[in-house]
Amino acid sequence: MRDLGMPAGRVRARPVLAVLLALTSGMAQAACPSTDWPREALANWKAESGARLEAGRRDALVSTLTDCLASTDPALRDGLGYEGLQTLLRANAIDHDRLRALRDRLQAMLDAPDPQGVARPFATLVLAEVARTDRVSPWMRADERAAMVDRAAAYLSSVDDYRGFDATTGWRHGVAHGADWAMQLAMNPALERPQLDRLRDAVAAQVAPASGHAYVFGEPERLARPLLFIAKRGLHDEAEWTAWFAALSKALDDPARAWKDEGWLAKRHDLAAFLRVLYLEADLSQDPGIATLRPGILATLKALP
Repeated sequence: MRDLGMPAGRVRARPVLAVLLALTSGMAQAACPSTDWPREALANWKAESGARLEAGRRDALVSTLTDCLASTDPALRDGLGYEGLQTLLRANAIDHDRLRALRDRLQAMLDAPDPQGVARPFATLVLAEVARTDRVSPWMRADERAAMVDRAAAYLSSVDDYRGFDATTGWRHGVAHGADWAMQLAMNPALERPQLDRLRDAVAAQVAPASGHAYVFGEPERLARPLLFIAKRGLHDEAEWTAWFAALSKALDDPARAWKDEGWLAKRHDLAAFLRVLYLEADLSQDPGIATLRPGILATLKALP
């Protein structure tokens, strides 16, 4: 808890800065595996279901696991890096100052070069877990949360690497991971309508990519999830949702390319898949907010070329 009487913007400024500098300094020198945490030690820690560690050892572990997110080895990146950080975050094993440092480190990875295309999507997947911690037990200030919404929306909107899975590198899945980040934020009752609209617009940007990429790795299902939680808030009425769904179909407003262009066909495939997933969820749900989705989804499905 912050000290009462201290200006909100200056709460714990020095400790946060000190922790951030310490962790980022350590992370800059860390590797995956690292001297402090060789591969066998990482595997043993995971096998022990994330055994609790003293603070210094845990900080070194967080640094190493974060570096693992950029590994092209899926066993290190996914099996140890992501799953290890998820274990720590879900066990509330990282205090608020270190959560801020981890969040900032992960967001910096979104801006850094990523020649193999694995670091950004996996930093995003862990950011979804960071967002979850704030949903379960709020620790971000309102301005921090709003800034994270902006980062999540910007990331999801900007993904242009649509690789999903391959047998050598494993998963990348940038769109799906961005949708997971948006979902965890959309589930947070502290978000206001303008922030939910930012996330909703980001989803819209990837429903039927302009590049004409055809989704084959379950992306429509993952994109649908944040929409369902936004609808559950009940802040948008049926007419607003109907207009939003109708706008998605503009991706197909090109009669000259209809049914005879690979990109157009891919966009139709993606949009139809997204709408069908949502319609099934909306049809089965008893939630009144989700019920407002049904007319717009059905009208847009019926209007598909």
